[in-house]
Formats: sequence, C-alpha cells, structure tokens
Amino acid sequence: MTLPHDTLDGGRTASERVALPHQQRASCKPVASPTPPQKAGSVVSKKSGLRTYWLFGGAALLFVGTALAAIWWFLGTDSSVRYTTASVTRGAIIRAVTATGTVNPELTIIVGTYVSGVIQQLFCDYNTEVKKGQVCAKIDPRPYQSIVDQSRANLSVAKAQLEKDQANLTYTKLAFDRAGILVKTRAVSQDAYDSAKNIYEQAQAQIAFDQATILQRQAMLDAAQVNLDYTNIVSPVDGTVVSRNVTMGQTVAASFQTPTLFLIASDLTRMEVDANVSESDIGDIKSGNKATFTVDAFTKRTFEGAVNQVRQSPQTVQNVVTYDVVISASNSDLALKPGMTAASRIIVDQRNDVIRVPNPALRYTPHGLSDVAPPAHVQVWVLRDGKPVPVPVTIGLDDDNFTEIVSGDVKAGDLIVIAEQRTAADKPITPRLGF
Repeated sequence: MTLPHDTLDGGRTASERVALPHQQRASCKPVASPTPPQKAGSVVSKKSGLRTYWLFGGAALLFVGTALAAIWWFLGTDSSVRYTTASVTRGAIIRAVTATGTVNPELTIIVGTYVSGVIQQLFCDYNTEVKKGQVCAKIDPRPYQSIVDQSRANLSVAKAQLEKDQANLTYTKLAFDRAGILVKTRAVSQDAYDSAKNIYEQAQAQIAFDQATILQRQAMLDAAQVNLDYTNIVSPVDGTVVSRNVTMGQTVAASFQTPTLFLIASDLTRMEVDANVSESDIGDIKSGNKATFTVDAFTKRTFEGAVNQVRQSPQTVQNVVTYDVVISASNSDLALKPGMTAASRIIVDQRNDVIRVPNPALRYTPHGLSDVAPPAHVQVWVLRDGKPVPVPVTIGLDDDNFTEIVSGDVKAGDLIVIAEQRTAADKPITPRLGF
C-alpha cells in the first residue's frame, strides 16, 4: 500500500517517518510517531492556565445558578400587601386608674366593755337591728352593786356626821357667847374665854370638813354607779350588728386593752371602698372624681360612686407604697356586704364626643420605613385609593384603647392603617425558562 509522501503517518513527511516493527508493517496500519519531549517550564504554564480556567468557570456557573434561582423565585410567586384598617370614630375617651380595695360601712362602731366580769345575758346577735341606747349584753352587776351600796352608806355616814357637828357648833357658839359676857364681869378667867372661843372655831372648821367629806363620798358613789352602769353593754348608734365576739357565760377582762364585744355598722345603705392606689397614680386622683367598681358576687353589675377622701398616710408592704382612696357609694338594696373585694376604676380625666383613633394606628410604620428615623411630628397613615398616606396630627388625651385627635386631616369614617400583612398568591406562576 502506497501513501503520498506529504501525508504519510499522520501528516508527517517521508523524512520524518520512523521504521516500524515487522508485525506493524504486515498490518499496513499507520502508527503515529512518539511526541517529541517538551521543556519543564512549558508544562507548568499549561497547568496554571488550566486551573485558572476552572476557577473562572466555577464562578460563572455559580452566578448563573443564583440568577436562575432568583428568576424562578420572582417569576414563581406573586406577593401582595394586605392592610389591616380601623375606622376613625367620634366618641368619649376616659383615662382611669384601677385599684383593688375592700367594701366597708361608712361608720363601724366597736362596742367594748369598760368593766370586767361574766356575761350574764345577751340581747343582740348577728344582723340585729339596734337603736341608740339599746342594751345588747349585760355583765353580772352584783360586785359593782355592792360597791355602790357601800359608797351610798359612806355618804350617809358623812351626812350624819355633818348634822352632829352642826349641833355641836350651836352649843359651842352659846358657850362662847356666855364666856364673853362673864369675862367682862371677871366672873371667868381670860383663859376660859379663850378656850370657849377655840372650841367654837373648831366646830366651825368641823362643819367645813364634814361638807367636803360629803362631796368626796358622793363622788365615790357616782364612780361606783358608773361602773355599775357599764355592766349594761348598750349600742351607741342606730345600726346593724355585723359581728358578735362574746357568748353567754364568757368572762371578759377590761385591762390595758378593751375587749371587743360587738361591731355595729351605723348605716348599711351607705358603703365605701378603701382602694389601695399606687404612688405612681395617686397624683391624678382628686376628691370628687367619679368611680366605678365591681365585686365577685355580682360580676355583671357595675356600682357607681365618687372619691370622698384621699388619705395622706402611706401604706408600705414589701417596699410597695400605696395610698388609701375612699370611694363612697350607695347601697340602697343592701347588695354590698362588708368585707367584699372590689375592683375599682377611678376616672381622672374624660373627653366626650371627640375624634379618636385606635392606639395601634400611632405605632404603625409601613414596611421598609421601620429603619428610618421617626418623624418630628406625630402622624397616622390613612388608606386613600388603596394606598396608605401619612397625615400629620396633633394628639390629646389617650386611654387604653383610643387617642384623641385634636387637629389633623382626619374625620370620622376614615380608614386608618394599623398593621399590614405580606402574603403570597394562592396560585403561584411557574416560569418557563426556555430550555
């Protein structure tokens, strides 16, 4: 087989051919000649270029992948913004202070005993309607009655002594007058006259002494009578017995501390709530402020009252300082009972028939503007033509729910944005990438 001389053996010339082994010649197949050796510097340069090519290729592939993912995301979903709105309304704004307290009668009388002894009789019990001066209990009066009798006897002795000394005074006066006549005629000595005079003056002094003794004995009798009268435990006011702390036959001892026998409420149709108000809220409360309160016994009923007194005495419990605010309320149907726990709400300020917006509207900021510095003025976002528009406003009184709008381009019925929600469409669009 004959080949052209310029294309034989892979394009080599005849001068470049190399003798082949005998077996290869027999097959008549051309065999490429060995690659001539290359220099070391040329090999390193090719390896470095190959590494750079792969680095740039990998970076390009990563960029293309990221771009495709972003295109897929934005083309595959359709996001939308939904605004939560509330209407601007016209109404009342009430600022109030809340506190808990205890329901008590306006006047509660503690009835005790001045004397000691055994309870002999009881005439009053729980819920007994009493009148002023009515006897509720009686202590055994016999020990005190004996003291009264003794004092009365001593008084009688003093009076009898006075009568005796008055008779003696009459005699001594006669003797003194007689001695005066006789001494002039020198029938008696001067000493006898002086003795008669002395006896007469002593009789006069004895009369004064007897009169003072009578007064003393009378005072002792009066004191004994007072103690005897104290054995009758009487009600000092008209009212209702709300507590009884003694039983018949019980011994009561009146020593340094008077024992309490009864608690009498003067008028249960007028009650008051002793509310404990925190020191941070006490500055806004004044006498005459309206108040409402509820009790657990009537959860659906609201009782009305007014602040009657703000007491200056602080009450400190575990470093928490509170002040007692007295709220007076009517209890004509006797629904309120002494000792009930009341959750009170004291109105400290109120605006009626004003433009008001919900408090969350003042805190709303559109997405994307939350990192921007807040404006120098207060503003709300009004939804107009489906888009939120900032409107500067001047605010006034606020409570837990609403804030008064003193001035600004808002009116009743406007929709105020209070929140927003970004949601994806129900049916995402699947993009077609084209390959």
